[in-house]
Amino acid sequence: MFELARRSSSTMKQRFPKRLFHTVPSWVEDGSVFHVRVKCAENNPVALTGENTAHHLLKSVSFYQEKRRWFVHLFLLMPDHVHALLSFPKHEVMPDVVGDWKRYQSMLFGIQWQDNFFDHRIRNAEEYFEKAAYIRRNPVAKGLCSQPEDWQWVLDHSSS
Repeated sequence: MFELARRSSSTMKQRFPKRLFHTVPSWVEDGSVFHVRVKCAENNPVALTGENTAHHLLKSVSFYQEKRRWFVHLFLLMPDHVHALLSFPKHEVMPDVVGDWKRYQSMLFGIQWQDNFFDHRIRNAEEYFEKAAYIRRNPVAKGLCSQPEDWQWVLDHSSS
């Protein structure tokens, strides 16, 4: 029985790589929206929603938009992770942009991030609004506020 479990485990490792590769295929339309989730490492000493940290994190999100590194539809900070709906211009590479942003925040605030991040391409308007609602409800689901509108650590352009 243990031998079977060991074989299954090694088979799973072969099928599921330790690192995700965020290469956007050439056929994906320019301006496509991605749900991106970035988590802090388990030993991260900094809450992303600390007043000073959160204010500066959201400011840097806007700065990246001004510099056209990404386009923000929705960006929400939780104490230990970030949810976002982002589009990337063709001249930018998603993992480079997200990695640069994470590195800068690490240097500035000592945030320790998990390696890599999660992304999922949004395929239609229905999925877009579903993901936006899910992201906005996240602080409520975690008991951090009673209504999505009460959460202050968010940039929301998802309905525009």
